[in-house]
Amino acid sequence: MPELPEVEALSAFLSERLTGRVIARVQPVAISALKTYDPPVTALEGRTVGPVTRRGKFLDIEAGGLHLVVHLARAGWLRWKDSLPDEPPHPSPRNPLALRLRLADESGEPAGDGFDLTEAGTKKGLAAYVVRDPAEVPGVARLGPDPLDPALTPEAFAALLRDDRRRIKGVLRDQTVLAGVGNAYSDEVLHAARMSPYKLASALTGEETARLYEALGSTLRDAVERSRGLAAGELKAEKKLGLRVHGRTGLPCPVCGDTVREVSFADSSLQYCPTCQTGGKPLADRRMSRLLK
Repeated sequence: MPELPEVEALSAFLSERLTGRVIARVQPVAISALKTYDPPVTALEGRTVGPVTRRGKFLDIEAGGLHLVVHLARAGWLRWKDSLPDEPPHPSPRNPLALRLRLADESGEPAGDGFDLTEAGTKKGLAAYVVRDPAEVPGVARLGPDPLDPALTPEAFAALLRDDRRRIKGVLRDQTVLAGVGNAYSDEVLHAARMSPYKLASALTGEETARLYEALGSTLRDAVERSRGLAAGELKAEKKLGLRVHGRTGLPCPVCGDTVREVSFADSSLQYCPTCQTGGKPLADRRMSRLLK
């Protein structure tokens, strides 16, 4: 799933290509992806694109007072094309295309460039909203503070965790607590902080909280910097190359050389280094234990 660094890079990529351009056509292909009907998606057509920003994991494309807000979910992606096909897109069970946006040329006629929103697989979660205010999108309205916002001071961060009795891994992924961190970067942040994903947020000491705050900021800033200036099609590969533990089960930890371990859940998994994070002890994996019985 695209997380804060990738969505930040996508917003910068789109800002360079969309700002000041006029939208010629917006063509929803997967009706399930379009979550609003008023204003209609066609209301974007003829409007000039303004800022493209990020709100957590959401892309926000402003156009003449309206906003096209997109959440790419687990398997969605944005594919920029300098030359879109002339024929209109057609819905198909085998077609990953969810929505197409085509820009206008200087005369106002449809140009060749624009982007496709695509989603692989059968479990669909990509969502597109056309709204007058981004806060009308439920997921945006519920967002907690952005980890890269200077307003999230060490004191404010500590206050978020102080009374939360959940495991810290789940707290970091909770978008109502922190906006933009998902499964991959929560693994990376906890590895950088040398902290067990099972540790309770409310049980963190002052020193541990400070260490986690520093790891959160440095991990995300480094990932954003690595992604800066990359084309949309290069971001997935860059993310994978920059990960130290997430998605690296069975490989050596780049810090200590221990084997990266995994804990599986019903719809996700986490990766960690026992030496760096759990005092050398493997975490309990009840799902795997049941499979081995």
